[in-house]
Amino acid sequence: MQSQFELPVIVPLNEGSWYQFIFIGDYTSQLYEVRMYDWDEKMVVYQKKQWGDVDGNIISYSYIPKFSEYHMMKPVQVNKHKKNLCGCVMLFVKKGPDSIRPFSYFSKNQKDSFP
Repeated sequence: MQSQFELPVIVPLNEGSWYQFIFIGDYTSQLYEVRMYDWDEKMVVYQKKQWGDVDGNIISYSYIPKFSEYHMMKPVQVNKHKKNLCGCVMLFVKKGPDSIRPFSYFSKNQKDSFP
């Protein structure tokens, strides 16, 4: 993930299902934003946080789609001192009364590697 560039994440969402989206950005960034669009490219969610906010590098929101279709989530963060940033996008879906199934996408600096 690079500073000031959106990272599009496209996921299929089912009508009436409850989803919890979480974006965790690099803690040294100054600005964090997440926009989510439906298939018709209509913005359905927008959240913005800044470095000084409580839990400023974490954006979390719930969403229940009105139609079964692909949605695109676009997180972005701004950092004046780093170009390549770490970030994590997570999606949880509640299928039944007591079940939650996770989906995760991790963005890692290309110089580093996963263990």
